[in-house]
Amino acid sequence: MFFYLSKILWIVAAPTNLLLLAAAAGLAAAALTRFRRAGLWLAGIAVAGLLILGASPAATLLVRPLEDRFPQIAADDPRPVDGIVVLGGAIGFGRGQVAFNEAASRMTEALALARRHSQARIVFTGGHAEIVRTDDLSEADAARVFFRNAGIDDARLTFEGQSRNTRENAVFTARMVVPKSGERWLLVTSAYHMPRAIGCFRAAGFRAEAYPVDYRSEGTAADYRTISRSFADGLRLADLATKEWIGLVAYRMAGYIPDVLPGP
Repeated sequence: MFFYLSKILWIVAAPTNLLLLAAAAGLAAAALTRFRRAGLWLAGIAVAGLLILGASPAATLLVRPLEDRFPQIAADDPRPVDGIVVLGGAIGFGRGQVAFNEAASRMTEALALARRHSQARIVFTGGHAEIVRTDDLSEADAARVFFRNAGIDDARLTFEGQSRNTRENAVFTARMVVPKSGERWLLVTSAYHMPRAIGCFRAAGFRAEAYPVDYRSEGTAADYRTISRSFADGLRLADLATKEWIGLVAYRMAGYIPDVLPGP
């Protein structure tokens, strides 16, 4: 129930959708009712909100605290790694071919780790995130093709293809892997998503070390003054960051994570 409710509510709660609906409602009120002034004010505020999110550093400032929450692990870290968990959300199929979205570095960085730590197990977790499924292929199916084509030995690979959200990623992976005491596991996902992911894995009893990738901010003072490269990019980033903040609150209220903003 939580899965379906979260998907439906987000359609309205996404800042871009919410502001567009507000602008449309304001214009309709101005044209069709006696509340012309109030309608125009509502439409004006909504349009201003879209301009601020799309053209100013506001969206970057929303995502920056999430991405700063966990430190990066140095590429030359000499400590051995027993396993690598890769969260879905970056891969799928397009016309029969493996396809990636903006979070592709979840897969490319995981592949680099797999080659760097040649004895580590690789666990990919990701099923379907859509309410209505158009086929039976999961993200795990696409990941299987990707890692095999990259030359990773099948004996090192484990795939979990039933999970639909981050909590299920954690719960299903913990049941499947059952990590041993003293083992070092890395969790690979987008930096903005890492707090919620780590929180879910901790709640599931799977102690993993954060390996954040796919950064959307620079991590420098430029984040506070740089405008978006395009209006669409700014709005997309604002939706992404807001979804993550709302997800953290919702997961905490549902008891899926131990803290509102899990940290190191």
